[in-house]
Amino acid sequence: MKSSPFIRPALTAALLVAGSLSLAAAPQGTKGVENFDPLAFPGKVVDDVIVPVPSEVFSVLDKLGEPNWQAELRKQDIPTTSDRTKLSLLFGYTVAEGFVAVQAQDKEAVKDIGHDVISLAKSLGLSKSVLPHAQAILDAADKGNWSSIRKEFDLTQKTVKDTMEQMKDMDLSQCVSLGGWLRGTASVTSVVKKSFSADRAELLNQPMLVEHFVNAISKMPGSTREHDVVKSIQKGLAVVQDQMEGAVDGFTKDAVNQIGKTCDSLLTEILAKK
Repeated sequence: MKSSPFIRPALTAALLVAGSLSLAAAPQGTKGVENFDPLAFPGKVVDDVIVPVPSEVFSVLDKLGEPNWQAELRKQDIPTTSDRTKLSLLFGYTVAEGFVAVQAQDKEAVKDIGHDVISLAKSLGLSKSVLPHAQAILDAADKGNWSSIRKEFDLTQKTVKDTMEQMKDMDLSQCVSLGGWLRGTASVTSVVKKSFSADRAELLNQPMLVEHFVNAISKMPGSTREHDVVKSIQKGLAVVQDQMEGAVDGFTKDAVNQIGKTCDSLLTEILAKK
């Protein structure tokens, strides 16, 4: 993995989605995320940006305090649709929600999310590759094996993205990342708002990743780029990017609120039944 001035913000961003990386322990509640080892991060570098893969962001946040993850869970009904763009966004969202459920150590929520993962995978025509991971999630939930569940959620998202890329569905693979990133960022903003500090807010400093997503959308085929939800996401990313570029001296509470509000609004569109 090569080093670049973009690595740190991009790395931080990757953490927001959900992987395994080395974190030098920071004293609880007092330090920001300063001592990550990029060389240990398994993300995929594209155009000098680490494209997010599932990671241990929620474990990282635990080291910055003790968020009430149960309060961060969102028990949502996943809409039925044949729209593959939306299904891909929903898949990323659902996997990220799975990480919140793991952090909350909520067995029933993990099982519900595991069933949602199976349902979405079937709708995407990817059930064969996903079912072994989903079944492993359900089995591990029965045993309360949280580390195993996290690993399987990691593998589930990676399997789906790899399969989509093999099928030349690069745009849908990006949608999986976008859905997960939006849910992960919403979780982080919610946690940061409840106990604001400049170090915690620094977790949101990821302008290069946002720029990567903006560029990715601009290169999508028209049928995906002009999708109503994708168009909304593109507009929302511009709002988030403005907030990040304006945070030269660190994020304010208002900036964190704006980023969270934008992500929540986009997630509402993704979860809408229409």
